[in-house]
Amino acid sequence: MKYKFITLFILCIISCGSDGTGTGETPIDPEPVDDTINAITYTASNDVISNPERGFMHHWAVESEGAPLSLAMLNALKNEKVTIINRIYYLDAFKDADLSAAELDLITTDFERLRTTGVKCILRFAYNSDQNETDAPLSRVLAHLDQLQPVLTENADVIAFVQAGFIGSWGEWYYTTNNLTTVENKRAILNKLLEVLPKEIKVQVRTPLYKQEIFEYSTAMDASVGYGDSDVARVGFHNDCFLASSDDYGTYQNVAVEKQYISNEALFVPTGGETCPPTNVPIASCNTADTEMALLKWTYLNLDYYGPVLQEWRNNDCFEDFQKELGYRLLLKTGRLKKEATANGNFELDLVLENAGFAPVYNKKNAFLIFKSVGDGTVYKKALGLDVRKVVPDSDYDLKESIGLADIPSGDYKLYIKIEDASTSLKDRPEYAIQLANSGTWEASTGMNELLHTLTIN
Repeated sequence: MKYKFITLFILCIISCGSDGTGTGETPIDPEPVDDTINAITYTASNDVISNPERGFMHHWAVESEGAPLSLAMLNALKNEKVTIINRIYYLDAFKDADLSAAELDLITTDFERLRTTGVKCILRFAYNSDQNETDAPLSRVLAHLDQLQPVLTENADVIAFVQAGFIGSWGEWYYTTNNLTTVENKRAILNKLLEVLPKEIKVQVRTPLYKQEIFEYSTAMDASVGYGDSDVARVGFHNDCFLASSDDYGTYQNVAVEKQYISNEALFVPTGGETCPPTNVPIASCNTADTEMALLKWTYLNLDYYGPVLQEWRNNDCFEDFQKELGYRLLLKTGRLKKEATANGNFELDLVLENAGFAPVYNKKNAFLIFKSVGDGTVYKKALGLDVRKVVPDSDYDLKESIGLADIPSGDYKLYIKIEDASTSLKDRPEYAIQLANSGTWEASTGMNELLHTLTIN
């Protein structure tokens, strides 16, 4: 009898210690579900998205006192998903004279039409478009910049970036007839340009060595400098012979070192430009172009030149990829948002953002969390500390902020993120707001991005 009792006792121990799976291991309880939190996984969009200050651009030049930009052509850019143009003013009639009232009126009219149609420009001035022509002496360049200062200041809202220009044919800092390519003269023109432009506008020079020579440094700036508004923090790069030879027609001297320098600096200042007819290299393949644009953080590229390079990408089905990836492409990945909050309390915003583009946002923007009443549509707008320039490629960005609800009545609210232009003239224009690259979130009429969440304030 005692043996039977012992056997039953052993069986009981074995049974009680088993998890029922035959492994003998104690099961791990799943984490409890917090039903006060809405855990959201956002869906990335595959669409080409029109966003300000990035993407493919058109290159539209005008001679002295020429015709202003066409409203019809500017409006047609929407069909191409184009939001920027490269506007070049050739000042050939003013190499020995002040800019005329007609020339200044032309520039002013262009800015007005850009604003009307929701477009921005990358700006450049030059004195000729032929390497056999002359440019202007330094004193004349500086005087023209003084004349341009009021119109540039007044219309800074529709200037995306400024290419340094003025020196040599096409304003490309070569072929000068007035000795403007010495370091001293380049420095004088760049410094004057930075002086007359509002602090928020970034300027681009033609090669990395030009910037290094002018500012007398060679180590790429870091975030402590790059997010400031010192002169060095305002100067980026434009390459007008991208992917065209082993050194991009003299853009680089020490190719690998200077490309890495640009890559590091381009976290803070823009790169862009156009391709050229290739010399001693094949037309850039999709893979080559993708690798280079990712490394150098390209934010814009000319649609009008060089045609065979662009056609190569169309033929090989990567042109649309570049439409998406040039510049920034911000999107929501996940969110953990409380379903309820207490009136006069705080709401904890907890989102993860991603930048799937080649480059960051370079110009400051204002970001807001929007509460829109489900009942009557009343909107409450709360400023966020988010600096979208810091949502950089190749890393997730945790957006966690506590938002006070003191002035928001009890009720149900849909939540939105709005990232708007920093200028007062454009802040309410949805064409100048940033659309996040998610499916089912963009509200085109307001420029807001829905977070797919309803908050109840009790």
